[in-house]
Amino acid sequence: MSPPFRLAVRVTPKGGRDGVDGWAADEAGRLVLKVRVSSPPADGAANAAVVALIAKALKVPKSAVRIAAGDTARVKRLEIDGVGPVQIALAFGPPPGEG
Repeated sequence: MSPPFRLAVRVTPKGGRDGVDGWAADEAGRLVLKVRVSSPPADGAANAAVVALIAKALKVPKSAVRIAAGDTARVKRLEIDGVGPVQIALAFGPPPGEG
C-alpha cells in the first residue's frame, strides 16, 4: 500500500460557502490549497467540513482524509489515502509550477 498523500490547506472558517479557492503560497512560501467552509471553527465543525469537502472533491470516502497536523490552526496538513498528484491536479487544478 502506498503512503498517504500529504496536502497543506489554508482554511477560512465561516467563509459563507464550502469551496476551494485555488492554490497560493503561505507566509513561509509553502504551497497551500485555499479552502473555505461555512462552518464555524468551534467544536471541530470546520475541520469536519474540510474533510468532507476534500473527500467529495477527490471522490474518496471521508475516512480516507485525516488532519495530520494543525487541528486548531488555519493551515492544516491533511493525509489522504488512495490518491496521488494526478488526482489532486484533476480535482483542484495543477499547483503553480507543475501545470
